[in-house]
Amino acid sequence: MKKIKLTCRVLPIVGALAMVMTSCGGSQQQQMGGGVEAATMTVALSETSLFSEYPAVIKGKVDVQVRPQVSGFITKVCVSEGETVRKGQLLFVIDQVQLQAAVRTAEAQVVSARSNVATCELTEKNKKQLREKNIISDYEYQTAVLALESARAALNQAEQSLINAKKNLSYANVTSPVDGVVGSIPNREGSLAGPSMAPLTTVCDISEVYAYFSLNEKELLNMSNNGANSASASIKGFPEVSLRLANGAIYDLKGKVETISGVIDSSTGASSVRAMFKNTNNMLRSGSTASVLIPNDYKDVVIIPQGATYEIQDKKFVYCLNDSSVAVATPITVSPVNDGKTYIVTEGLKVGDKVVTEGVGVKVRAGTHVIAKQPEAAAAAPAEEKGSDK
Repeated sequence: MKKIKLTCRVLPIVGALAMVMTSCGGSQQQQMGGGVEAATMTVALSETSLFSEYPAVIKGKVDVQVRPQVSGFITKVCVSEGETVRKGQLLFVIDQVQLQAAVRTAEAQVVSARSNVATCELTEKNKKQLREKNIISDYEYQTAVLALESARAALNQAEQSLINAKKNLSYANVTSPVDGVVGSIPNREGSLAGPSMAPLTTVCDISEVYAYFSLNEKELLNMSNNGANSASASIKGFPEVSLRLANGAIYDLKGKVETISGVIDSSTGASSVRAMFKNTNNMLRSGSTASVLIPNDYKDVVIIPQGATYEIQDKKFVYCLNDSSVAVATPITVSPVNDGKTYIVTEGLKVGDKVVTEGVGVKVRAGTHVIAKQPEAAAAAPAEEKGSDK
């Protein structure tokens, strides 16, 4: 009786295992026989426009460091940082006590010199009359003439000293040299300022700004048709460029390349390029960073999704389908310029090739039999995946 019970218990387990093995084997056989469904594309020539991106530094059209032309203590700061000022507007006042004293001293010297000239003129006139009557010698008369000339020269010198003193007094009022925006003001009332010391501030004219970036020698040659065009012709033929701000946003207004440096830096192998952008709302600030985007138009090129590629040892591959719809690993070469979503294939593919664009390296590998999805199913797959994430 015990043996019969044991046999009855073992038989159901063995039957269940057999059913599972049969089911797994059937599933595997179905996968191998029917293949894997995946989206594919047929290679064709197309057109696209991509952007080359270059880091840039923004500078105002005019950046002027404001320094006083006389030395002294700052007695008044008349503007605030970031304030918009006009040319000639008062920015700082330097202590004027010593400068005013210098003006008064110069004025006194002028008065003294004029009195001396008047005295010498009377002496010269008197001695001229005496010389005509042969009362005095020619030597004595010439001495009077020379004394008058010396007095007049001293008067001229005193008047020039007065002009300089008044000019130095006017320099005590530091004004804005251009229209623009006031930068940082490191020194306040009571600080010593002078021509050879740190600038009081910087006034930036940012109605237009310059974006400075660099192009290497190869890029410069390509943009000038390998040197066939002159620098001026290359600049005129440059397309309008865009500006990507530090937060990733694209600046509303387009810019234009204005100058390309005639010297290539031997340490970097690059040349400085300047693009100009209008800045009507003063959104762009001098000293900020951004990226210049140069458009590149491509015609009759092969474009594939980046998701269709995989990489082995810095080489890119795709899976192409042969006549039996079996995935074959195919090496390709792509352009370094891309939009982050697609690649421009320069070598490895030809028109008419079928490329797997879905499940590369996951459900599709070399030797996998692929069943191409219908266009409607391939388009609906991303939407279903997005809905499943929610």
